[in-house]
Amino acid sequence: MWFLGWKGESGFSASSTAEQVTQAIDGHGLTAIVTGASSGLGLETTRVLALRGVHVVMAVRNVESGTKVKETILKEIPSAKIDVMELDLSSMASVRKFASDYISSGRPLNILINNAGVMATPLQLSPDNIELQFATNHLGHFLLTNLLLETMKKTVRECKREGRIVILSSEAHRFPYQEGIRFDKINDESVYNSYYAYGQSKLANILHAKELARRFKEEGVEITANALHPGSIITNILRYHGYINAVANMVGKYFLKNVQQGAATQCYVALHPQVKGISGEYFMDSNKATPTALANDSELAKKLWEFSVSLTNQK
Repeated sequence: MWFLGWKGESGFSASSTAEQVTQAIDGHGLTAIVTGASSGLGLETTRVLALRGVHVVMAVRNVESGTKVKETILKEIPSAKIDVMELDLSSMASVRKFASDYISSGRPLNILINNAGVMATPLQLSPDNIELQFATNHLGHFLLTNLLLETMKKTVRECKREGRIVILSSEAHRFPYQEGIRFDKINDESVYNSYYAYGQSKLANILHAKELARRFKEEGVEITANALHPGSIITNILRYHGYINAVANMVGKYFLKNVQQGAATQCYVALHPQVKGISGEYFMDSNKATPTALANDSELAKKLWEFSVSLTNQK
């Protein structure tokens, strides 16, 4: 269990916090985008990256909430560099507008943290008529990443520092539908299960990182892509399940990670020198971990990539 504090090869454990795993790391000169940055893991990730000197762009659905978070962080860290931009990952139009505005701003991009997500929602369709969990957790981030890749490559060439793409997955990737990704039944109401659909989207997150890593290696691009499980944490991701959420809040402080511990692995993968040059891996508790055979299936990763390209209308 995480509270026993077992340390892995990295020297960190499940009880390590985001501040601890980034201690003494200088992030000045780096620019990062954090999706879902106005609450939970995204908020803590934003705060800690800003504490280490990283210029953070908060990509949030609600700009007003994001601005309040920014102001709160600035009170704690007056030197923090933080911008707030609107992004709804369930909408491809919103993703395209965000990417266009970001590119037009001329900002560099060293680190992209695909953090935002929804969990085990009742069957809903996105504005683009795609099952909401797959659309938000995977497709929105897939499109965002692709649209920003040239900006990241340009930044890598100019600053001569490795670019990093960090994708939040989950141990729930171990519990998708039997075939893994239901390419021909993404919106099929008759077979929809909210938890399997969540597992499917989290499996897609790991496969996305694997295929990105393969492509970067093939191109000789100095950008890494890794996926991770943040741990079992109480955040508002359980908002669609009132009873479970209530129980989790009552007993979670004894058995689950807090947000400071939950944000540790993504901050570790985004900033730590130990992760330099490591790509296509799955992390948990700030250490490498082993995902399922499906998550390591290179052919499934390629098929998902082509499927995602077609759904997002990219050439």
